[in-house]
Amino acid sequence: MLNDTERQWLDGVIGKLTQKMDVVSERSRNKIPYTTINGVHDDRSALNPSGDDTDGICWWTNGFWGGMLWLMYHETGNEKYKEIAQISEAKLDRCFQEFYGLHHDVGFMWLPTSVANYKVTGNAESRKRALHAANLLAGRFNLAGGFIRAWNDLEEGDTRGWAIIDCMLNIPLLYWATEETGDPRFRQIAMRHADTSMQAFVRPDGSVNHIVEFDPFKGGVVRTHGGQGYGEGSSWTRGQTWALYGFMMSYIHTGKDEYLQTAKRVAHYFMANIPEDGIIPVDFRQPEEPRRMDDTAAAIAACGFIEIAKAVGRHESRSFVAAALKLLRTLDKSRIDWSADTDHFLLNGSGAYHSDTHHQAIIYGDFYFMEAIFKLKGNDLYLW
Repeated sequence: MLNDTERQWLDGVIGKLTQKMDVVSERSRNKIPYTTINGVHDDRSALNPSGDDTDGICWWTNGFWGGMLWLMYHETGNEKYKEIAQISEAKLDRCFQEFYGLHHDVGFMWLPTSVANYKVTGNAESRKRALHAANLLAGRFNLAGGFIRAWNDLEEGDTRGWAIIDCMLNIPLLYWATEETGDPRFRQIAMRHADTSMQAFVRPDGSVNHIVEFDPFKGGVVRTHGGQGYGEGSSWTRGQTWALYGFMMSYIHTGKDEYLQTAKRVAHYFMANIPEDGIIPVDFRQPEEPRRMDDTAAAIAACGFIEIAKAVGRHESRSFVAAALKLLRTLDKSRIDWSADTDHFLLNGSGAYHSDTHHQAIIYGDFYFMEAIFKLKGNDLYLW
């Protein structure tokens, strides 16, 4: 997949990554971080908001730190990474007790933690946690519309008919549940959601809607929403990556060619819009100013490109590998803090175009960068 020069660069990045994680993992061993404050990881597990704890222990990104640790354990064999990963996994048990704070993102939370633990160690408790989460996700399926509901709002904004493209990365939890138990219901729900998403989210040019609102009682599309992108009809870059990587996951688990072709269509659109400098905006259709960027989208896209490259012919695969390398080398060169004095890697994540904050460290950016690097090496622990 890589030539000698590219392999040399990759080995150097893995060396820097391993050296930094050796230090950061110890500093943050009892945390579940989302971002950094003055270079120091915050701790979502220590937050105690009122209500359903949605912004605390039930925060949707709380599986990525554990996922980074499992990737490091797989790469190095160092037992401390397994030990620290299990600390954050056990803390997530509180989410099952809280319950109200959980929604469609249980896949993001328990695939990189409990499913990873079970795959690597055979831990029976981790298997139980992951199956519990899979049942919660399956329970959100809307029969009339053929989609998995996003979020829980009703009083402040009715989301009963809302689905989001992000959920393509949650449904691998359902594929895993069928593969683990032999019960086809989980896979059936996942594929029905993926089929609905192909039709309702992915536009003919390969761009993607973030939010599609369905009639929750009768089915059928009501309207689309701009969500975390610039606006309705725009092209939120992280949403593009949830689609291109997510449909590849569905293809990997099912072998359904339509999923591969959909992933390729979204990937080609993304590749055609990569700026010359390799720095990804928050939305491909945002105004030139202010220039708002999202390095997390670059890292996720690289993961998807590498998986597509594995699934297509050798000649075609090179263009996807080249796109992944362009994004990752740009991140390595100018978008990452490699100092062991700070806890983050990527510097410029943006949660949404209209957020109050931009260009900050976000844990899933670090996770997907790490995952993409190990994919390039050809020795990654596939967590999805």
